[in-house]
Amino acid sequence: MDENQNPQQQINIELNEKEAEGNYSNLAIIHHSGAEFIIDFTRIFPGIPKAKVHSRIIMTPQHCKMFLNALKENIERYENQFGEIKLFGGPQDHILGFQIPQKPNDEKVN
Repeated sequence: MDENQNPQQQINIELNEKEAEGNYSNLAIIHHSGAEFIIDFTRIFPGIPKAKVHSRIIMTPQHCKMFLNALKENIERYENQFGEIKLFGGPQDHILGFQIPQKPNDEKVN
């Protein structure tokens, strides 16, 4: 090990019972300023026009980019093991939440 490198520190992470249950989210709203990224995780359901934020995560831009890289790496591992994750619709559709996959020749129903 180079004398300028720090030895890797082991961190003991505690997971309480409530946090271990997790929160389901099918919508994330992202805001940012020069100092931080704010990600609000919520869930929306068909026919219910109101949604509640269930978790808010605030990160520095550097940590947010590190998180993005870690997420990309884990998605790649997932797809290598289970196959490609298919996306229905796209950003141009401005569709949020639950969606029913449509066949290529089906018309969209609004």
